[in-house]
Amino acid sequence: MLILLVVAVVLGITIGLILPRVNGGVGRLTGRYTATGDAAQTLHGLTVDDHSRPGRQYRRESFGFKETDEDGNGCNVREDVLTRDLTDLRTTTPGGCKVASGRLQDPYTGRTIEFVRGPKTSSAVQIDHVVALENAWRSGASKWDTARRYRFGNDPYNLLAVDGPANQAKGSASADYWLPENKDYQCSYVARQIAVKDKYSLSVTSSEKQAMLAVLHTCPGQPLPQDR
Repeated sequence: MLILLVVAVVLGITIGLILPRVNGGVGRLTGRYTATGDAAQTLHGLTVDDHSRPGRQYRRESFGFKETDEDGNGCNVREDVLTRDLTDLRTTTPGGCKVASGRLQDPYTGRTIEFVRGPKTSSAVQIDHVVALENAWRSGASKWDTARRYRFGNDPYNLLAVDGPANQAKGSASADYWLPENKDYQCSYVARQIAVKDKYSLSVTSSEKQAMLAVLHTCPGQPLPQDR
């Protein structure tokens, strides 16, 4: 009898944890998709589009990554982001653009990465478009002119220096398919995606929005990141 009781309790707990995740209706009833704060409020203001059909085929080159210098400092945006996100920074020449080495506290994995510039080592730290370029293309960027796509592709607000393998694993996935393994960063990650989509009037899918709300539910009052 005791064994049956234990089994029943374990089964009940398991169902309670899993069912909201596999059944959207149950998740809504249990409040899993309710959230508060600026990030959640902004998310609710985004257009939901489950039937986007870009008129042209996606090409990464359309966004001109590293081809502009908005701040006029003579450095491409990869070097700017490395300079912003790494500590203990050294450049290849005094006062130069190219980062020779530094330390990254990686937001996606939570690990510390010692970056050293080189043909076989530079890829250990990559620059991620938080809202992936292909996701942006499907969310409205296919209709933009070249200047606006270039601004998006080189906007530091949408760029983070991150662990290379984690960036490769993410690819062009949205929040309903990929989240950072570092759970302590998931709320900030989703909030930044929302902020970028709001800044550029990009849409979300219903499943993407639901996934974002599920994350924000765990961090009441989540703010949006400052644009920098």
